Amino acid sequence: MKLARIGPPGSEQPALVGDDGQIRSLAGVADDISGYWLSPEGLDRLRAIDPETLPVLPPDARYGACVGSVSKIVCIGLNYADHAKEAGMDVPAEPILFMKATSAICGPNDDIIIPKNAEKTDWEVELGVVIGSAASHVTLEDASDYIAGYCVVNDLSERAFQLEGTGQWVKGKSADTFGPIGPWLVSKDEIDDVQNLDMWLKLNGKLMQSSNTKQMIFSVNELVSFVSRYMTLLPGDVIATGTPFGVGLGLDPPLFLKAGDRMELGVDGLGQQNQKAVTWPGR
Repeated sequence: MKLARIGPPGSEQPALVGDDGQIRSLAGVADDISGYWLSPEGLDRLRAIDPETLPVLPPDARYGACVGSVSKIVCIGLNYADHAKEAGMDVPAEPILFMKATSAICGPNDDIIIPKNAEKTDWEVELGVVIGSAASHVTLEDASDYIAGYCVVNDLSERAFQLEGTGQWVKGKSADTFGPIGPWLVSKDEIDDVQNLDMWLKLNGKLMQSSNTKQMIFSVNELVSFVSRYMTLLPGDVIATGTPFGVGLGLDPPLFLKAGDRMELGVDGLGQQNQKAVTWPGR
């Protein structure tokens, strides 16, 4: 089952995306793709609906972030060994956690705004894990029970803000539009093996990142269990599971986004994103 949120920013309606690509409105059925509707019971209710009974939305409608009412985005740093190497950092002994502000969330095809005073804005294709049930101190064996599904995330970063000042990485990760999520939330039953999904990102048509989730150091279930030791994960929370080799920071010489650049990225079975970088409007 593919779930989406369709419409102008701030006015998205829940929707179901069929195997034929048609987008059908869930307005009047579910209030949003959030909360109860991400639980096993809520997802079962949505699965039971005959799509033919739902109104069809225009095929060119805007996709918003595929999850609403996200309480937090937990990001995992250096979860691919080749990315740790290109960043000049050691492979971590346990997952590195940092946060991305929820105000960074935007639609998968919205413009990416290069922040004011930014110098080194970078891309990061990632697998996103969407939590379906409140999770606290869950075991590795039970971790998948708390997952609603998966999505594509572009964990955009301003490296100068992230690495060259003091304090946490969060300030380099949280600019407006630095959290495109979607286009769809794909329920976990649709994915045969989440640890064997190809992922990729192109910049202006050139392939920059190409990897597979089997290269992750810490698996999806390990991450859900680990994060839940330190905070309660709530329905709709997103874990961005890390990016592979090929970010701009790791190139020689480094390469960063400029206005007019176009990013295309995707994860097998989870859809694609397409974004244009634009200048901060007050610049």
